[in-house]
Amino acid sequence: MDAFLRKIKLKFVKWLDPKLEPYRPKKPAFVPKDAKQLIDVLRRTPKSVLGERERDIIAAAMSFDSQYVNKLMVPEHEMVYVKANEVLGPLVLDKLYQSGFSHFPVIDSRQEIIGVLHTDALNSLKVKETDTAKNLLDPKVYYVRSDYTLEQAVAAFIRTNCYFFLVINDDERVVGLLTYDALIKYLLGEEPVDDFENDDDRKLVAKR
Repeated sequence: MDAFLRKIKLKFVKWLDPKLEPYRPKKPAFVPKDAKQLIDVLRRTPKSVLGERERDIIAAAMSFDSQYVNKLMVPEHEMVYVKANEVLGPLVLDKLYQSGFSHFPVIDSRQEIIGVLHTDALNSLKVKETDTAKNLLDPKVYYVRSDYTLEQAVAAFIRTNCYFFLVINDDERVVGLLTYDALIKYLLGEEPVDDFENDDDRKLVAKR
């Protein structure tokens, strides 16, 4: 009799078990305990859910306070300098535009930096072929150190309202340059593209 009851009970449990499944407490979802585990989860996430750009943005945000200016800066040997007395004729302007840069340190006869030449100034209708770099330079130069964190660099951008920094080391020697564009590209994975150029027109901005 006991064996018969056990057999009936076993069949009943097998029949009832799947029916109770929807009402059982769910197992707690896996929660990463540190950044390493979170990165591992992101790597295993299908690309249909999280694309390459989204992964880059998350990775950049997570490492933001541990990355340094020297990671994003243009090294000094790749920088393009302009001499103060250099005439901004077609050949010089073509060289500057072809460089791909938007800001150029201007140096005097002693190789000292006395200002920065911006492409915005070069695009002005007032520029003449006889103008020299010293006539159009911006004398205000800002600096960040190569071992600044990116968080410190952002604070400097906000504090100075400047979009270009010369990067120096602790011996005051220029070792590179850092642009606001490079920082945005690092954070967003690419530079935002927007052809709208009438930000100073209240009506056009409202009608976008």
